[in-house]
This record gives sequence, structure tokens and C-alpha cells, in this order.
Amino acid sequence: MDLYSAERLTSAQAAMAADGLDAIVVTPGGDLRYLTGYDAMALERLTCLVLPAAGEATLIVPKLERPAAEASPVAGLGTRIVDYPDGVRPHPLVAQALAGATRGVLGLSDRMWAAHVLALRETLPGWEQRLAAGVLAGLRVRKSPAEVAALRRAGAAIDRVHARMGEWLRPGRTEAEVAADIALGIREAGHATVDFTIVASGPNGASPHHEVSDRVLETGDVVVVDIGGPLPEGYHSDSTRTYVVGEPGGEVRDVYAVLQRAQAAAVDAVRPGVTAASIDEAARAIIRDAGYGEYFVHRTGHGIGLEVHEEPYIVDGNDLLLEPGMAFSIEPGIYFPGRWGARIEDIVVVTGDGCEAVNRRPHDLLSC
Repeated sequence: MDLYSAERLTSAQAAMAADGLDAIVVTPGGDLRYLTGYDAMALERLTCLVLPAAGEATLIVPKLERPAAEASPVAGLGTRIVDYPDGVRPHPLVAQALAGATRGVLGLSDRMWAAHVLALRETLPGWEQRLAAGVLAGLRVRKSPAEVAALRRAGAAIDRVHARMGEWLRPGRTEAEVAADIALGIREAGHATVDFTIVASGPNGASPHHEVSDRVLETGDVVVVDIGGPLPEGYHSDSTRTYVVGEPGGEVRDVYAVLQRAQAAAVDAVRPGVTAASIDEAARAIIRDAGYGEYFVHRTGHGIGLEVHEEPYIVDGNDLLLEPGMAFSIEPGIYFPGRWGARIEDIVVVTGDGCEAVNRRPHDLLSC
């Protein structure tokens, strides 16, 4: 089954009509790639898909980007491609793609540049602007079998990188040196690009989104390694494991055992019909009951697919009911400011009666 097909455009049109949208304008990002397969650059030059609720889709691109668009899957979807040269204002092309309609409800990408939003408001004064995110997120949140297969491939690829961590983590090396090796390993494992290489050692491990530094790894350091990126087909990996340089002390072993139980409990709680918030609570309750609740400072997970962060979000207050095909991370963490931290992260996909983890590396605290 192809990842990118005209069926996605048809499904989007049906969802738009049901949501009261007469058309959507989708600029570069996950939504555009989902609908067309085109991984366009987000530039000051306008690139957008104009999709009416009924009728032909039009992809508007800068003239110099037309070859890239034509080389993408969009060329096989029956979508009309319209280009414009530098120096020509492109926004009137959107009005032309709407077949001369002077009014309606227009859905816009939630990450569209403000300059384009305002230019479209000026070009299409009779159109009400709304966000298209709800319609598109509703389509993207349930992965097809082909998408699940792509996530499995991404998960296996990043697992191969974690399996090599013993080659790179050792005393005397800096976080930056380790991250450079990991980045090369991510590409060698089949990723198209490297999204992030978090190597957070010792006290830096207490910062969940730590940027790598020149800190030198020391014996006894706990090291959080969170890495990921997209495969060429566009679907992302994201996996975290926690390592120790040498042997862990008693406190580290005890706290980490709590974290393991919390992550396993959250995975075990995943099944159709439960809320996203309930998965967050399954992990949080164990950490809270062990006395570390104040040290778990972020949500338990985020959706993943063509973007590394997308719906659904596994967080308190999200009453979204889980359905088969939804894919997200489960990544509780415990962080002691100024001392150390730990996190375990797997990507899981909701199945008919539970979930499937696409990451298979051990969850134990691994010594390097």
C-alpha cells in the first residue's frame, strides 16, 4: 500500500465539508506532506496546496521549486501544479485556484507564516479564515497500515543506533563528541536527516531538552540519550534510553526501578477506548506514590508520524479516546535539578486490544 495517495485528498475534502470548510490552504509542513507527499521548504516565497471541498486541488509553488514538486509523489495524484516567478505576487493565484469564488470559509494551516495569512486576508476579503488543524489532525491521528509499517521501520532504525551506544559513551569524551558520533550513526541506520541528539550527562540529565555541551563524561555519570529523525519516506523515530558510565550507585538503581515500573504501567494501560489522560496518570501515579512526583515535569507522551510532535498528546486533561492506529511516545522521566535525571521512551501504536511498541531495546539501566 502506498503511503501517499489521492485517497488522502478525497478524505480531506469529505472532512472539510463535514466541518463547514469550503476550502483549505496548506503550507509546508506535516500537513502538506501528508496530503501530497511533497516535503517542501518553508520559505518567504509562498508554497501551498489549495484544496476546495469539491473540485480540483492546486499546488502553488515558486518557479524555481517546480522541479522538486514534480519529482515528489504529488505528481501522481492528479493535482494541478501552478508556478510563479520571482517578482510576481503569488497570493492572487490562490483566488484563481478557488475558481473565482468570492466568499466562503477558508481553513489555514496552523503554522502558516503570518505574512501569508495577512496577504490572503487582503486577497480574499469575502472569505472567513479558520484553522484547518482540527480537520487535518483528525485524519492524521489514526495511522494506516502503511504508516504503521513506516513507523516500525523508523523504530527499528533508531534501535540500531541505541545498540551502538557502547562504542561512544566512555569517560573522557564530551557530550558534543558523543553526539557527533550518534548523528553519523543515525544516518548510517537509514535516516534521511538527524532531528535531535540529546546527550545529557550528570547534572545536565536533569534538563529534559538539554542541548549537548562540552561537558566531559565522568565515571559514574548517568546519561540520558534521546535521539531521532525521519526516514526518507518521512516518518519519524524518537527513542530515549538512560545509560551509566561505569556502575550505578544504589540511589540511581532505586529511582530508576520506579521509572521502569511507571513506563511499563503506561504501556500496559494503552488500549482502545481509554483516554489519553489516563495513560499519563498511569505513569504519573507510580512516580508520585514513590515520592518523586515533583520531579516528573513534562507530559508522558506525544503523537508521532510525519512530525516528531503531533496529535495525540498524552497529558493530563486530554480526554481524547484512544483508537486503533494512534501512535505516540510513552516517556516518563525523573529529574533531580543539579544532580541527574533519567527517562525511558518508546513509540507505541494502539491495536485492537492493546498496543504494539515499535522500539525493542532493553529498558534496563545500561552500563557503558
